[in-house]
Amino acid sequence: MRVLVVTAVPAERDAVTRAFGDGTRVTVHRVPGTELHRVHGSGGPGVAVDVLAGGAGPAAAAAATAFGLASGHASAAPGNAPGPIPGPGSGPAPYEPVSGPYVPGSAPHGLAPAPYDLVVSAGIGGGFVPAAPVGSLVVASGIVAADLGAETPEGFVPVTGLGFGRDRHVPPRSLVRDVTAATGALPGEILTVSTVTGSAERAAALLAAHPRAAAEAMEGFGVAEAADRAGVPVLELRAVSNAVGPRDRDAWRIGDALTALTGAFGKLLPVLEGWTRHDRHHA
Repeated sequence: MRVLVVTAVPAERDAVTRAFGDGTRVTVHRVPGTELHRVHGSGGPGVAVDVLAGGAGPAAAAAATAFGLASGHASAAPGNAPGPIPGPGSGPAPYEPVSGPYVPGSAPHGLAPAPYDLVVSAGIGGGFVPAAPVGSLVVASGIVAADLGAETPEGFVPVTGLGFGRDRHVPPRSLVRDVTAATGALPGEILTVSTVTGSAERAAALLAAHPRAAAEAMEGFGVAEAADRAGVPVLELRAVSNAVGPRDRDAWRIGDALTALTGAFGKLLPVLEGWTRHDRHHA
C-alpha cells in the first residue's frame, strides 16, 4: 500500500517522518514546486509512505497533491538523471538527495511508477473548544470548504447552494473509525478556510453553519479535491495547536501539537496495514 501524506510546511512534514523511528532512511525527490520525502522502512512490506510539504492554503495544497499523485502514475523517462539537491539540515533519519531536474511527463528519479492507494492531509490546526482542546487530535469525518461560496444580503451561501460545485468530501468511514480507535482522535468535520478565524463571532458563525465541526485548517479540501480527481481515497488528521477564535499567540502550543502529530502517525501504520484487507469503497 502506498500512502501520500501532504502537509503545509516542512515542520509538519518532518513531524510525520519522525514517527517512523531511527531505523528509517529518507530520500528526497523533486516534484514540481516541492520535494517529496520517501520514508524507507516506514511500514514493513505492507505500507510505503511519501511525505511532501505543499504550501499553505487550499490552492497550493491541491497543486502539490496533484503533482505528487502524478509522480506515482508517470513512467520514468530518459534525461531524469540523478543530481544533488539540498536535504534538510536535520531530521529523524539520514537524508539522501537522489533526484535530478524534473522532466514533464516523467516520474521523479527513484520513484516507482505505481499509483497511491491513499492520500492523507496532515498537520496542525485550530480546534473548536471544548470538543477539541489544544493538544488533542482530530480525524475528519468530513472535509468541508467552509468559505467557498457567496455572500448575499441573507448571509453566506455555500457553493452548492449556488447550483454548482461541491463543498465537502467524506473519507472512508471504516478508516476514520479505525484511526479514531488507534490514536484516540476525535472524529468530526474539519473545516478548510482560506482566512483563519480570528474572532469569537466568526468562530460562533462557523459552528452555527457546521455544528459537527471539530477543527479548522487551510489545506484539507484542496488535498481532497486533487485526490478525488485521481480516484484516490483521502483522510485528514490534525493536531490542535490553538483554539479557534480570537488570536492569542501566547496560548498557541505549536511544539506540543507537532509532537502529538508524530505520535499519531506512529500509531497509524498498523491501521493502514489492516485497512488494506477491507473493501476501501464501502463502509
